[in-house]
Amino acid sequence: LAWEQQHLDVAVADLFGFHALQLGLPELDSLRANRMPHRWVATESGSIGEDALALPRSAVALHCDFDALPFASQSLDLVVLPHTLELSADPHHVLREVERVLVPEGRVVISGFNPNSLWGLRQSRARLAGRLGLQSLGWSDLYLPEAGDFIGPWRLRDWLRLLSFELESERFGCYRPAVRSEKWLQRMAWMDKAGARSWPIFGSVYFFVAVKR
Repeated sequence: LAWEQQHLDVAVADLFGFHALQLGLPELDSLRANRMPHRWVATESGSIGEDALALPRSAVALHCDFDALPFASQSLDLVVLPHTLELSADPHHVLREVERVLVPEGRVVISGFNPNSLWGLRQSRARLAGRLGLQSLGWSDLYLPEAGDFIGPWRLRDWLRLLSFELESERFGCYRPAVRSEKWLQRMAWMDKAGARSWPIFGSVYFFVAVKR
């Protein structure tokens, strides 16, 4: 969350326009550094509880279906999708809907989990162990949310290209293994720098900024 918040702040700070929308994950205040006069956070219809509504960092403005956004065509300047696509039943349809509501030269900012990473391997191992009935060994404990399916960055690039988006920037991060111990996380902090330098495309989280042409 800290890594994504940092890169979101940088990505949206100098994007200008009038209307910006974040779809999902209100735990991240992805528009806090943006200066557009109208900024909203939307959650999927029926998918949010009272606890999320009380989040102090970002006020939820509306609930809607992400594959049928209640906005006119070419009416938004910026749409942020923090893990939204991988948690959607039809992510390609959601991306088409985002393309519809964005103005020409509008931006979409997307973050997602990379299946070709240490976190992706951990998640795949847990799902395989669950299918094999190895729950008693603790191998089937999922590290990441059970819902949804990871979308590889190469697949997302193809989708963006088909919808006439031009990829403006991409970043990968979070190279440390999937461990819950703060002590071990700190001991392996060197992997973030080493990974960014030596195997950048295998970061566990990716971050894309694309412009609608």
